[in-house]
Amino acid sequence: MISTADLKRGLVIRLDNAPCLVIEVSFQSPSARGGNTLVKTRYRNLLTGQVLEKSFKSGDKLEEADFERHKGQFLYASGDEGVFMDLETYEQFELGAELFEPVQGFLLEGAEVQLGLFQGQVVSIDPPMVVELTVTETAPAIRHATATAQSKEALLETGMKIQVPGYLESGEKIRVDTRDGRFVSRA
Repeated sequence: MISTADLKRGLVIRLDNAPCLVIEVSFQSPSARGGNTLVKTRYRNLLTGQVLEKSFKSGDKLEEADFERHKGQFLYASGDEGVFMDLETYEQFELGAELFEPVQGFLLEGAEVQLGLFQGQVVSIDPPMVVELTVTETAPAIRHATATAQSKEALLETGMKIQVPGYLESGEKIRVDTRDGRFVSRA
């Protein structure tokens, strides 16, 4: 059991028999004397993907989820599913589109990921914060066309399309932020 004072971003707690990842925590002091401090949280239910909000009184006890993070590796895509291997136990998991689709564009075969396991079942896949991918197709760079920075669409080797600066050419390696699918820099 953990106290509401120990709540922090990234912690996985158990609410309604489901693992929930704490996204945001804020403390609200009472306006009246003798009132309890409120602890407001935003969390993501890892089984359903829903983002919810809940308030607790200061001093409430919460149950920590039976949640483990393991190093994993993306092996290959099989239709809409992805096959991953736990690098600690060498167990393989076939994960459906609801878990695989959001991260599919960031993963090449052999890429390392963090697998979140709840009661022996994979409930989350966390790719690295930044991945290096190759631009396979983009419009040619137009030099001195405008005084302002322009962006153009580029197709990456994983099939994902993102906006990149106008000076990039096909065949260049770039770094992409996996949180929002944004161009970071050349590799």
